[in-house]
Amino acid sequence: MTPRRRRPAILLRVAVVLAVLAGIVLTALGPATVTGLLPYFTIQSNVAVGVLAGYAAWCALRRRPEPPSALKGAVTLYITITGTVYHLVLANPASPFAMAQPDRQPGEWWGNQFLHTVVPLLALADWALFDGRGRLRPRYAAWWLAFPLAYLGFALVRGLVVDRYPYPFLDPGRLGYDGVTVSAIGFAVAFWLLGLLFVGVDRLLARVGAQSPPATPPPAPALPEPEPPAPVRPASREPTGSG
Repeated sequence: MTPRRRRPAILLRVAVVLAVLAGIVLTALGPATVTGLLPYFTIQSNVAVGVLAGYAAWCALRRRPEPPSALKGAVTLYITITGTVYHLVLANPASPFAMAQPDRQPGEWWGNQFLHTVVPLLALADWALFDGRGRLRPRYAAWWLAFPLAYLGFALVRGLVVDRYPYPFLDPGRLGYDGVTVSAIGFAVAFWLLGLLFVGVDRLLARVGAQSPPATPPPAPALPEPEPPAPVRPASREPTGSG
């Protein structure tokens, strides 16, 4: 990373960390506790983004190599899933899985906005502006499904123990296990396509960067032209007399 890009990258990543902390703290000021928030994909993806952003800021500050692009792409995908599912599915009154939005105190409302809107946008900006380009592969989109699938298993097993599920599309009491399976497959396909979109955008940005002309270095100062050598006069010859 060039020195000119290093400072804004550090500032943006510090902003991500602060937004994650603010979102969790403000949300915990409401009726939910920190331990009660941990089972949610929202909190887990925000914590992952905050940790990675802090580490990436430290790498930029110390001029160390950036985190692997596959890891950063995965974490950015997860926080994008958090924001997208919240706005299109959970907080959308037209969605069949819409959750009732309670009347929140100002602090809790801001915490909710940090976790579902501000942090995803900042993380996407960091990925688009400062991540290395052209390193993602289409197979990564399938690998990135490992964490959402693991979370699915965790949510279902935990639900059997506490009889409570974090999201309505994971609730067998509402949908039945057949409905949860159909819902999980639909979300998995959507997340896979979103991962492929990340790979496509990465390749597009790499192509645009390769086609942009490099910065032209300033021309070197012109050297003074050497003075032409003085003309050499031929030696005069004395006439020779006959004796």
